[in-house]
Amino acid sequence: MPIKYTKNYLDKLENIFAASEYHLRYEKGNFKSGYCILKDTKIVIINKYFTLEGKINALLEILKTLDFNPQSFENQKQQDFLIELKQTELKL
Repeated sequence: MPIKYTKNYLDKLENIFAASEYHLRYEKGNFKSGYCILKDTKIVIINKYFTLEGKINALLEILKTLDFNPQSFENQKQQDFLIELKQTELKL
């Protein structure tokens, strides 16, 4: 599944975080990578000045780092989306 740089695709990624135990926030900050993961408090912060493409790329990178288990999500669409992302990641 190719990465789509659209608002809808960003919404899908944001919904994964909304359904997880992590809180996603967009704030200004001096993050070298453009984002910050606070694992102890389960907060993910992304630079709010990122472009749509930058936000999507950051979220995809964070999803790889956090390695969510698709089975832990109740919503079937979210499970399928995560599985697709993991399969796409393997092909890269």
